[in-house]
Amino acid sequence: MNKSAGVLLGIVVAIGAISAGGAWFTGTKIEGVLNSSLADANKQLQAAMVGYKGTASLELVSLERHVFSSTAHYRLKGEGEMFGEVPVELLFTDHIEHGPLPFSRLVSLKWLPVMATSHYELEKTPLTEKWFAATKDASPLKGVVNIGYDNSTNGTLELLPLETALDDKSSLKFSGLKVDVAASAQAQKVKADGYMDSLKLTTVSEDQAPVLVELSGLTLASNLTKSTYGYYTGDNTVELSNSKTTFGPKQSVLGLKSFEMKNHTEESGTNASGHADYKIGEVSLNGKAVGSAQLAMSLKNLDIPATLSLMQIYQTKLQPYEQAAAEAAEAGQPVPELNLTPAEEAQLKTGLEKLLAAGPQVALENLSFNTANGESRANLVLNLTKPQSIDLPADQLIRQMIALLDVNLKVSKPMLVDILSVQSQIDGQTDAKLIADQATATTDMFSSMAVGSQLAKLDGSNVVTQLHFANNQVEFNGQKMTVEEFVGFVMSKFGNPGVAQEP
Repeated sequence: MNKSAGVLLGIVVAIGAISAGGAWFTGTKIEGVLNSSLADANKQLQAAMVGYKGTASLELVSLERHVFSSTAHYRLKGEGEMFGEVPVELLFTDHIEHGPLPFSRLVSLKWLPVMATSHYELEKTPLTEKWFAATKDASPLKGVVNIGYDNSTNGTLELLPLETALDDKSSLKFSGLKVDVAASAQAQKVKADGYMDSLKLTTVSEDQAPVLVELSGLTLASNLTKSTYGYYTGDNTVELSNSKTTFGPKQSVLGLKSFEMKNHTEESGTNASGHADYKIGEVSLNGKAVGSAQLAMSLKNLDIPATLSLMQIYQTKLQPYEQAAAEAAEAGQPVPELNLTPAEEAQLKTGLEKLLAAGPQVALENLSFNTANGESRANLVLNLTKPQSIDLPADQLIRQMIALLDVNLKVSKPMLVDILSVQSQIDGQTDAKLIADQATATTDMFSSMAVGSQLAKLDGSNVVTQLHFANNQVEFNGQKMTVEEFVGFVMSKFGNPGVAQEP
C-alpha cells in the first residue's frame, strides 16, 4: 500500500470512528430532543385550537434506540365536537438516522453535520385504510426533517397524489402537495413554501345536479417570526392560478383566474397591526369574462396584553355561555344567566379600557368589483377611543367610543346591469335583448328607490352614499346634522315614519 492510499484509508477510518461515536452520543440524547419537540408542538396545537370546540395533542408512544438509528411511534389525537362523537387518532412511524452524518444525506451529497434526520410517515389503521387504498398502499402523508445541533430544523412534508371514489356520487383526484419547511430553534422563525398542481372534485348538489370543482396551480408561502407574546407575525400568501366550478341544470361554468391572498401582521411594543389583501384577476361565466374583484382590510393599534386578557375571559366564560345559551334556545328552555365573578368583571372592564385607550382602528380599505362597463366600491374606517366611563348608558357609551366613522359606497349602474345580466344567464335565460332590458329596468328601479329615500344620491352613472362622523357631528351625503337628527332620519326610513324629520 502506497503512502497516499494509507493516508486516505486513515481518513476514512477516522471519519467512520467519529461518525459512529457521534451517532452513539446522538442516540443517548434523542429521547430528550423528541420530548422537547413534542412539548413545543403541543403548545402550538393548543394555541391553534383556541376558539374551536375540541382539543388536539401529540404524544410519543414508543422509542427504540440503536447506535446509528432509532424508531419512534407517535399518536396524534383529536377530541371534542369538531372531531365528532368518537375521538380521532392518527399514528405515525418515524425512522430517525443519528448524526453527525446520516447515510441518506451522504448519498445526496449533503455533508453538513446534523444531529439527526427524521423520516416520518402515516401508519395504516382502520381510520386511514381508505386513504392508503387511494395511494395504492403507499403512506399518503410523509416527510423528512433534519435536526441541527442548534435545534434548528428543515425538511419537507408531502401528501401523495391520489384518485378515489368518496361515495357512490362523489370522487376526488388530487395531484399531491409538497411543502418545504425550515425553522430556527424553538421555532422562533418559521418559513414554509408549498405547491399543488391540481385537484378535481366531482359530486352532486342538493337537487342532484352534477357539480365539478377544479383547482390548479396552488402556491403557499409563509415567513413568520414568533412575537414577544408567543404568537406568530409576518407574511402569509396563498395563490391559485385557476378555479372552475361547473354547476346547475344548465351546467354553467364559473371560473376564477389569478386568485391571490396576502396577509401581513407585525408587532410594535405592546401594539399589533395587520393587513389582508384578496384579489381575483378575472371572474368568468361559461368562458366569458365578467369582471375582477378586490378586498383589502386592516387593523391598527391593537393593544396586545388587553386583547389577550379579553380573549382569556371569552374562552373561559363567554364562549361556554354562548354554547349553553344556544343549546337552551334550541331545546326551548330559558336562556341561563351569564355569571362573572367580581374579579372577572374587573378584568373585563380593565381589558376593554386598555384596548380602547390604544386607539384601535378597523378599516375596510377597499371592497370593489369591476366589469367591462363600471366599478362598484365600498370603504369604511372606524377609529375607537376610550370613553369617559365604561359604565355609561349604551347610547352614550357607543357615541363616546367612536372617534371617527367614515363610510363611502359607490354602486355603478352599468356594472350592476352587467351583474344582473350574468345572473339571468345562470337562471337559464337566453334571449339577449330580454336579459339586457330586465337588467336595465331592475337597475333603474334600485337607483330610483335609493335616491328617492334620500339614503343615496346620483353622481353621474353612480349611486353613492357618504357618511362621516366625528366630534359628535354627522355629515351624511353632504348635509350636516346632529346625531339625534341622523338617528331620527334613519328611523324614518326603516322604523316609524312619524319619528323623524327630513335632514
